[in-house]
Amino acid sequence: MNAPCLIGLDWGTSSLRAYLMGDDGHVLEQRAMPRGILRVPGGDFAATFAEVTEGWHEAVPGGLPQLACGMIGSAQGWREVPYVRSPADVATLSAGLANVLTASGSRLHIVPGVRHDGPVPSVLRGEETQIVGALVLRPSLAERALLVLPGTHSKWVEVRDGAIGRFETYMAGELFALLREHSILGRPARDAGAEARTGEPGSAFERGVDTVRDSGRAGVMARLFSARSLVLTGALAAVESLDYLSGMLIGEELRSALTAYEVHPLPAVTLIADPLLCRLYRRAFARFDLPEPEVVEDAASMGLWHIACTAGLVDAVSVTDTAGSTFA
Repeated sequence: MNAPCLIGLDWGTSSLRAYLMGDDGHVLEQRAMPRGILRVPGGDFAATFAEVTEGWHEAVPGGLPQLACGMIGSAQGWREVPYVRSPADVATLSAGLANVLTASGSRLHIVPGVRHDGPVPSVLRGEETQIVGALVLRPSLAERALLVLPGTHSKWVEVRDGAIGRFETYMAGELFALLREHSILGRPARDAGAEARTGEPGSAFERGVDTVRDSGRAGVMARLFSARSLVLTGALAAVESLDYLSGMLIGEELRSALTAYEVHPLPAVTLIADPLLCRLYRRAFARFDLPEPEVVEDAASMGLWHIACTAGLVDAVSVTDTAGSTFA
C-alpha cells in the first residue's frame, strides 16, 4: 500500500497548492486554494495551513512531516527564510531549511530561495524546488541545462552539475498585467470585454512576437504603443490587442535572452510551466527559429519530495522516472 509520508505545499503569492504524498514520491491527493500569501485573510497563515491540510495528519499516528516552498518563506510570508547563494544544489537547499510552529504544535519546514550575486543580483523563491523536481524527472538535465520558468517573473536558469547557477529574471508577466489593467494599451480590450487568448499560428500573439523580433535595436519600448495605434487605424481588432501585447512582451523576453546569454542561436531549453504558458512560449520560440523546448510539468511536488528525502524529513526511497532512471 502506498502510505502517506509527507505533506508538501507550493505556497506562492496568489495561489496555494497542497500535496499529500506517498512513500514513492507520488501525489496521493492534491488541493488548491486561491490563498497565496497576499490573499490570506488577516494574514493568518496558521489557519489557512490547517484548512488546506485538514484530515491529512490523522491518516498517520503522530502526524506527517511537512515541507513548503515559495513566497511563504519571504518577508511577507509566514517566516522569512534567508536565501542561499548560487551555485545551489539539493543538499544546499536542504541545509537551509527553516521552520515555523503550526497551530497544532507541529513544525512546517520551509525551503529557502536562491540568490545570484553580481553587478545585477537576482533572486528566486519557489522555482528552486521546481528545478530540483525537473532534475529528478529529467536526469539528463543535471549535467548542463538552460531552464525557463515562465510566470509573473520569468526565470532563465543555468544548471551545471546538478546545481542552480546563474539566472536572469524577466518581468514579462507582471508588465502584461500592469499594462492590461492600468494603461491606455489595455483599454480597447477592457472596453470590449476581451481577455488574452492563445498563441495559435497566425494569431495576433504571433504578430506581436514578430513585431519585437524584427525591431532591430529598438526593442519593445519603441513598439509598445503599436498595441493602441494599430487598433486606432483599424489594422488590429480591439479583442486581439491583448494577445498582441502579450506577444510583444514575451518576444522581448526572448530577444533580451539572446543578448544576455551571448549565444546565437540560443541553445535548446527546457520549459517548466503549466500547459497554457508552455504553448505561448513554444509559439514564441518558433517565431525566433529557436529549437522547440522540451516541457516538464508538475515538477514542484517531486522537488518537495526530493528535498524532504535529502533533509531526512522522510526516508529516502527509490523513485523511478518515466525514462527508467532511479534516484535515491
